[in-house]
Amino acid sequence: MAEPEITKPHTGEFMRKLHERPQMPLAEWLRAPAHVHYKAFRLSDPPVQRPASRAEFKSLLEAFKVPADAMLIRDEFGYGVKVDEAGDRMVMIWEAHTEYYSHQTWHIPSDQADKVTFGPMTFPQSRPVITPLGAEVCRLDILLMTDPVPASEALHPLFPGPVIYGSRILDEETSLLTSFTPDEHGRERYWVAVGSGRSSRSHLKDIVDAIVRIETYYHLLLMQKPLFMAAVDQAYKFEQVHMRQREIITGHIGHADSQTLQRWLNGLTQDLLKTTRLAGRLHFELSSSVPYDKIVQRTLASLDERTLPLYRPLSDYVLSGITGVAEGYQQLLKRIENLRSGFEGVISIIRARVDLTLQSQNLTLLTSVDKTTKSQAILQYTVEGLSVIVIAYYLSGLMAYIFKGFHEMGWLRSAEIASALFVPVSLGLALGITILGRTLLRKKFSGEPKPPASEKSQG
Repeated sequence: MAEPEITKPHTGEFMRKLHERPQMPLAEWLRAPAHVHYKAFRLSDPPVQRPASRAEFKSLLEAFKVPADAMLIRDEFGYGVKVDEAGDRMVMIWEAHTEYYSHQTWHIPSDQADKVTFGPMTFPQSRPVITPLGAEVCRLDILLMTDPVPASEALHPLFPGPVIYGSRILDEETSLLTSFTPDEHGRERYWVAVGSGRSSRSHLKDIVDAIVRIETYYHLLLMQKPLFMAAVDQAYKFEQVHMRQREIITGHIGHADSQTLQRWLNGLTQDLLKTTRLAGRLHFELSSSVPYDKIVQRTLASLDERTLPLYRPLSDYVLSGITGVAEGYQQLLKRIENLRSGFEGVISIIRARVDLTLQSQNLTLLTSVDKTTKSQAILQYTVEGLSVIVIAYYLSGLMAYIFKGFHEMGWLRSAEIASALFVPVSLGLALGITILGRTLLRKKFSGEPKPPASEKSQG
């Protein structure tokens, strides 16, 4: 399979993008009072869906007929500004992150417009319907107001949920209130009182960015809880199975036969594969929990939160929901990794036992082969001894015929005596022929290389 080619950007271009802040011009268009809608969606396939979300935002700007000089679209950030005839301004912001993308929509009414309220966006032009590219992370409904914080009796009807949380942030004039409870439109409501002296400053976007950053990463952390709980149950089952298997294997491995060892090895290998798949999925889903937790913690710290009378601090709710979550995710990853190591350890022990069994069988086979070789050697020597007798017998028989012929011709007085005297000679000849043949065979099959011609000539 061909690996995808990774393109490296030019150093100068990379440094320029690194220090570029395309969102800075937005501060010139933002002011309070303002009504902000925010929504974020988790990407299931970031390399594919991130460019698709950029194309989605571009089509959204085209549907609103945003002028080209009032829009900017980059790889991971974009915005567009539309002003209607009455002077109402709408600012749309798109951002693509590692795991999610988001839309912010600001409605900044003109001086003659009615006061902004929670609920659907009241910008004169209706918004086109878009299909989200991933699972919804959160939706927010934020009001940026220049008026002081109303009395609690006036705020309670505006916020769903039993408890309103509130704090002073950044300075003594800025206050933030929310109930962390979605309304009938699925949006969590935030009331931000920025004070009349700070209504046109760039810190408006910083406040909104802090709110959406806390909410988004808070939800991203908690979205993995169902997977975490299911994985904990599955890990517990694997641990129980592994414990039982380890007890059985430890008690019976000393006298287990090859079939039993093979059955254990097959079962443990299947369990190891299941655990590896679970570990890979959990690592993909939960490995980012630690940086997300740090983002929430540091963003809360950057707000410089102070007590607002009659309300519980925002950090009480946020920290109570995420404290220990990221650590629990990491502990589960370590637990799965330890389970994998346990399976691998038992498999290694069984494989070592199989290797020892094979070595024992090989030693038994070598011993048997050695005995067979010795038997063959004894048999060979016996055959060679018998062959000496046979050769001597045939030589004696042949010479007997010759001696008889010599007797008939008158050259020998007694053929029987000559035959009898030739028997020891025939034995010696047969023994010499056998020794000579054995020597020639050993030289032929010994595998010794023949000396080169140069050595022969030197010799």
